[in-house]
Amino acid sequence: MDVQEDGRLRLVKMPAGPYGNNVYLVQDRESGDAIVVDAPPEGEKILETLGDGRVTKIVMTHRHPDHWMSIDAMKEATGAPVVMHEADRESHAAKVDGTISDGDEIEVGSLRVRVIHTPGHTPGSICLLVGNRLLSADTLFPGGPGHTTKPEDLQEVIRSITSRLFQLEDDVVIHPGHGDDGTIGQSKHEYLTFATKEHTPNLCGDVLCKES
Repeated sequence: MDVQEDGRLRLVKMPAGPYGNNVYLVQDRESGDAIVVDAPPEGEKILETLGDGRVTKIVMTHRHPDHWMSIDAMKEATGAPVVMHEADRESHAAKVDGTISDGDEIEVGSLRVRVIHTPGHTPGSICLLVGNRLLSADTLFPGGPGHTTKPEDLQEVIRSITSRLFQLEDDVVIHPGHGDDGTIGQSKHEYLTFATKEHTPNLCGDVLCKES
């Protein structure tokens, strides 16, 4: 588990379950209000770090099942509404209480968490920006973009990364849906290596910028 504090922001990152998922708690240190981001297996254990605070929303970054396996436990423990992007809502409609869109700001006490729609990994994938920290879900990892099953999806996620996420400052910290953290500057450097190479038209899957 990793806990970062910056002004009123308290960000807790906890690896959970057998798939290497990360679950996050974004909390206002003064009000105690918080949101949980994603619900992987055993993700409800992050609620033990909440202290006297309360969860006001459960924010789902995309539709893939490994991010949803503790959603029932999360909802029962917190009573908080579940929100996600409309484009990914259908497969989890019975558990979703509302939708969020690109540019929306989620209030967490005095904090503001900005929603960035980044399709490609899935049609409704989102990232969340709070201060200089980006919860990049399965859109962007240190090393390259998230997994894709079609070349068209790889091109779409690359467009999302280069046109949306690479507009952020280089020192913005990336907190991904699996694995270790990185920075936007590091990712830009990795992508420059990728962009100078020739690639087969059917490239997709797990693409590493410096190796693919």
